[in-house]
This record gives sequence, C-alpha cells and structure tokens, in this order.
Amino acid sequence: MAWEVFSVIGTVAFAISGAIVAMEEEYDLFGVYILGIVTAFGGGAIRNILIGLPVSTLWSQEMMFQIALAAITIFFIIPNRLIKHWNRWGNFTDAIGLSAFAIQGAMHAVSLDLPIGAVIVAAVLTGAGGGIVRDLLAGRKPIVLHHEIYGVWAASAGLIIGLELLTGDLFLFALFIIITILRILSYTYGWHLPRRKIQSIRNP
Repeated sequence: MAWEVFSVIGTVAFAISGAIVAMEEEYDLFGVYILGIVTAFGGGAIRNILIGLPVSTLWSQEMMFQIALAAITIFFIIPNRLIKHWNRWGNFTDAIGLSAFAIQGAMHAVSLDLPIGAVIVAAVLTGAGGGIVRDLLAGRKPIVLHHEIYGVWAASAGLIIGLELLTGDLFLFALFIIITILRILSYTYGWHLPRRKIQSIRNP
C-alpha cells in the first residue's frame, strides 16, 4: 500500500512543481505539460539507469502518467488569484515530492536487495532527479546542488530505510511527514550546508 501511495503523492507533487516553474518561465501549454511530466518521472528514469533497470519500465506506469496529466491540467486552469503566491506552492509541492519519491526510491532499492550505498543513491536520485532535470530545462541552477539543505534529506531517508531498523507502512508514513517538515523548515529558515567560493584571479 505504501508504495502506491508514495507513487501517487510524488507524481502529483512533482508534476505540479514542474508546471509551476514552466508557468513562471512563461512557457506555453505544451511546455507546461512537458516540464511537469519530466519533473514527475525524470528521477525514476535516472534511478532505473543507475540501479540497472531498463528505463522502459516507466512506460508501464500508464495510470501515473494519467494522474500527472490530470494534476497539471487542473493546476493550469486554476485562477491566478488562487496561485499568486507561486513560490510558496512551488516549495511546498517540491518538499512533498522530494520526500515521497526519496522514500519510494529507497524502498525500490531495498526490494532488489541492493547494498545500503545503492539505497541512498536511489533515494537521492529518485527524490531529486526530476527537480534537477526540471531546473536544467528551465535554465536554472539545480536546487539540490546549491540551495538550502535538499539532497541531504533524501539521503537521510535512504539511510534510514536502508538500515531497516524499522519497517511497516506506519513507519514509512511517519518518515514521509518528518522529511517533508524538515525540507519546509530548511527553506523557511534558510538552512544551508557549508559553502566555499573561490574567487577567480584576473590579470591586471
């Protein structure tokens, strides 16, 4: 049950997240659909490549594609006055998608009896991969690489699930809520990992 629930939650959240970015960049309707679909399924495609599954397995998720298209369509026709605070919507849906897909990716890796390192990688790629592709297509720096604490939460979910200290749907749903809240707190309060900038040396 948890697998299906997280699949639906992550698909809807990231489809809307991609649509929000596309609408902000003033893409047309086709561009909104493309960016929404790529965001929703890009992470799963990258994960499959890394853990040795054919990318074509995505095409068996016909129901998820229909859900993503429906979510994008509904969001596109919502009046502007209801989505004028797009930044809040975008961050919130991104947090939900990150948490849901990170857990789903980790669960998938565990089901294949992969080592804990692969579980963590699967969690990060599934949770953040779609957002990376979305940002690159929108001409932005990928959030996961520079903005707040993003990929760390996905990796944490992968580590916890990979250790298999706790199991069961109730535990997974609790972890989903915790990771989502941590992601929201990180962008609300501007939590960052340490940074270091190297200044280029210019000839006088």
